[in-house]
Amino acid sequence: MNSQEKPRKQNIFQKWFLNNRFSVVLLNILLFFLIIWVFNKISFVMNPAKLFVSAILPPLLLALIQYYIMNPLVDILEHKFKVPRVVTIIGLFLLVAVLLVWIVNTLLPIVQTQVDSLIRHWPHIWNDATIAVQNMLSDPQFHSVKNDINDAIARAQDMIFKSGQHAIDAALDNISSAISIVTMIFMTLLTAPFILFFMLKDGHNLRPYLTQFAPKRWQNSFGELLYDINTALSSYIRGQLTVAFWVGIMFAIGYSIIGLPYGIALAVLSAFLNLIPYFGTFIAFIPAIVIGIMISLPMFIKVLIVFAVEQTIESRLISPLVMGNKMEMHPVTTILLLIGSSAVWGLWGVIFGIPIYAILKIIIMRVYNYYRKVSKVFDEDEKTSLVPKKTVDNEEVTKN
Repeated sequence: MNSQEKPRKQNIFQKWFLNNRFSVVLLNILLFFLIIWVFNKISFVMNPAKLFVSAILPPLLLALIQYYIMNPLVDILEHKFKVPRVVTIIGLFLLVAVLLVWIVNTLLPIVQTQVDSLIRHWPHIWNDATIAVQNMLSDPQFHSVKNDINDAIARAQDMIFKSGQHAIDAALDNISSAISIVTMIFMTLLTAPFILFFMLKDGHNLRPYLTQFAPKRWQNSFGELLYDINTALSSYIRGQLTVAFWVGIMFAIGYSIIGLPYGIALAVLSAFLNLIPYFGTFIAFIPAIVIGIMISLPMFIKVLIVFAVEQTIESRLISPLVMGNKMEMHPVTTILLLIGSSAVWGLWGVIFGIPIYAILKIIIMRVYNYYRKVSKVFDEDEKTSLVPKKTVDNEEVTKN
């Protein structure tokens, strides 16, 4: 009997199905679409679960965002200064309450006044801006592009009018929906603080609690998976909110310096829209451009200078310091993801497309690495990669 047994010859089923990379990929794809088809056939069973999730999701998301903002401070005070978590949480809640009172009494009236005035005067602003552009295009140098710009202005004006008309009609036709939305907002604001309190108090115990339900041989990997997901979400949420805050501050300072009307309202709008990567700031910049053109050419140039300074500081200082490359996403991937998710899910896709992609990427990469480790499909590739390069070179020299 030989001390080393010869490898057993594979039969056709093992060779073409079990240990064939192409067949395994096709089978996995087939199973994936089969699962989707089955869930589509039993969608009526999932409707109660969908309603349940849609009811609890808004307060949970609001609490989760606040959790990622407050939790680092709670952890630092607990670990370094031995401050009880409950004491820190109560202090943060009081600080947030004071901040909200200040916003409601100071900042909100200013923003509300400017927004109301902007809404009332926007038709005149748009008309004056259109006249200013047409007067500028009366210069003979712009005759070649005058018709194209006039057509673009007319299309934009028609689109804005139709969008506003559709919004008014939808609001009038769906009063019950408006009431349900108001109810949802009220319940979200009422329940989110309670969820946030217990998340800050016991959130650090969630990962060990979930890990214990996994099989023992998978508990370490499952715990690392939860840690990676939590790190990705926290980095994205904290980074986006921090960058959006400083974008609003910079626009508020810049618009105040140049004396742009409705500057505070436009700065707040820029901060909110900056949560949409790459496109948000440019979308919020359109009203500022229109108002600048309406006032005068020097004001238009000042608005452009403010935008250029803000973009320079954000792209070269704030974003690299705050965000870095924590999401490990190429800009082209981000842009394509935003376009695709907005086409499928609208505004929600734009907001949640990137974090959902990050979570799925982490899960898929871990599953793929585990599959490489346990499957025989990649054995040949790994054996080839383990052959020393010098040995290969020596064999080529010997052959020559």
